Amino acid sequence: MAERRSRQQHTPRGSTGPCVFCRIVAGELPAHEVLRTDALVAFLDSHPLFPGHVLLVPTVHVQTHDALPLDLALDWLDASQRLQRAVEQATGADGALLLVNNVVSQSVPHVHQHVIPRRRGDGLRFWLGPRRPYADDARAAATATAAAIRAALSPPAGRT
Repeated sequence: MAERRSRQQHTPRGSTGPCVFCRIVAGELPAHEVLRTDALVAFLDSHPLFPGHVLLVPTVHVQTHDALPLDLALDWLDASQRLQRAVEQATGADGALLLVNNVVSQSVPHVHQHVIPRRRGDGLRFWLGPRRPYADDARAAATATAAAIRAALSPPAGRT
């Protein structure tokens, strides 16, 4: 019988609590690895939505997507694309859902990307709702919201 890991409790941003994924990376907990490099590890999710559901994690502890070091970004993107293609091919899927939760719905406080095989009609209801339309004129609200996001956006790293 396979060992079941319990879900971690919600962990706020900046937590220094214990990390299940760091323990998997260190080899302290079992996982069915599909990829390991110096920078990244990918393994089958222990609670998959569908067979072939994979998690990609950096080998260094990084809690959120915005904290992922830029020097890992190319490796992360390359591995993510390779995993997506491999998961689709290995499972005969029509496509894949790529998902990163950031704090909210992040059950383990270590940035991770889900690569989930999808088939048309597979029954997964990935529902983004309820929708929250802008209260006033949609064009004006969207423009004000877009302006606020532009104002908050930081320049790319290494540029001013």
